[in-house]
Amino acid sequence: MSGEYSMKQKRQQGVRRLALAAGVALLVVGTGAQAGWNNGWWNNLPAPVADADYFANGNQDPAKVKLGQELFFDKVLSGNMNISCATCHHPLAGTGDGLALPVGEGGRGLGVTRDTGSGSDAVHERVPRNAPPVFNLGANEFSVMFHDGRIQPDAGMPSGFESPAGMDLPEGLDNALAVQAMFPVTSGTEMAGQPGENTIADVAAAGDLAGPNGVWAQLAERLRGIDGPGGYVEQFIAVFDDVNSADDIEYRHAANAIAAFEAVAWRADDSPFDRFLRGKRSAMSLNQIRGMRIFYSNRGNCSSCHSGKFQTDLNFYAIAMPQAGGGKGDGMFGYEDFGRERVTGNIADRYRFRTPTLRNIALTPPYGHAGTYDDLESAVRHHLNAVNSLYSYDISQLRVPPRPDLNAADAQAMNDPAVVDAIAARSEIAPRNLTDWEVARLIDFLNALTDPSMLDMRDDVPVQVPSGLTLAE
Repeated sequence: MSGEYSMKQKRQQGVRRLALAAGVALLVVGTGAQAGWNNGWWNNLPAPVADADYFANGNQDPAKVKLGQELFFDKVLSGNMNISCATCHHPLAGTGDGLALPVGEGGRGLGVTRDTGSGSDAVHERVPRNAPPVFNLGANEFSVMFHDGRIQPDAGMPSGFESPAGMDLPEGLDNALAVQAMFPVTSGTEMAGQPGENTIADVAAAGDLAGPNGVWAQLAERLRGIDGPGGYVEQFIAVFDDVNSADDIEYRHAANAIAAFEAVAWRADDSPFDRFLRGKRSAMSLNQIRGMRIFYSNRGNCSSCHSGKFQTDLNFYAIAMPQAGGGKGDGMFGYEDFGRERVTGNIADRYRFRTPTLRNIALTPPYGHAGTYDDLESAVRHHLNAVNSLYSYDISQLRVPPRPDLNAADAQAMNDPAVVDAIAARSEIAPRNLTDWEVARLIDFLNALTDPSMLDMRDDVPVQVPSGLTLAE
């Protein structure tokens, strides 16, 4: 019976897809026959997102989610206890920070109001890459994390993942999202602080992540000390079967809880596009549907990379994105970012970065691995002629808090003709000749990827955290 029922389901899905195709074909009549259109573009549309697409079928323990929420906003996880995960991934800033390049440990303020700090607390550098949004990262397909993919599944590793920690990454992490949560706390620029400021910063600078007095052990010790009603100890004991006392708390437990919170709070799959795929034809406007046709046909060819249910193939491409900020220490003078090559060691991967998901894309500027495009139309137009866009890029549009020394560092790569030429030479994206009307329709469609429930995320912020530290930035 189960096999028969499965075949029946498949037939029903096929009928629905044919009906969807017929409906879409009728809706886009009148856009005109243009060069580059292909027949059957609707076959490129993904199936609707479902619970099964998420870790644990989207069913996370509410107590685990609550614990993760408090940890995400608690500055106790930073070396100097002055920054949290939320500082650079805040719901009031689209789960990012609104800046091209984040201002990490030492800065003050939230989002675009954040400054670079002052006196001895002033930041030494900007975080070298844009803070990516967190929407839908609890989905199973998001198994590759960070712009360069330095976290990815690896069955040959005891933890099941390749990561910067190598063999030191602990076992027992739920998924790639939990693995990702292990690392911002180890970065001096992001959360740990500078050597000499605190003991966590000292061991982070020495590369001691997993030792008995390493970064993760010291953070776990902090959490063990926050006991009493509503404290962390009782919550960890209630949530995790292998935690029976404070002594059993490890930082991996915190990472799993943080990932659970992110997965539930920022699951965004009820956009007009989602509703359309589920059969509600009126969910999208005619212009949004026209944009969808451009996106999924070979006219725009956007779905050749932005494919799947979340509009990403999770692959890596060099698309001549301008380089801003201090870079990752690559190149002759150290102000370049070689992207995926930093992970693979293969020069063919130079300047390649992961295809970003486009869910809630209208809510998550700036765009690009270095946040070099501050508005969505500029980012879209870059894809039409990436090399020309690179050569004409104006660094003054970079959305960052100004400081003369940092401003100079921001512009180094783009002021170096040899670097710009090298980025251009690696570009893998062919020019496309779209009209202004077509670009406008593409942007209409990209706006249809916004889940309305993500327009007001104030409830994702807790009233207080167990450490008693301030939520203010």
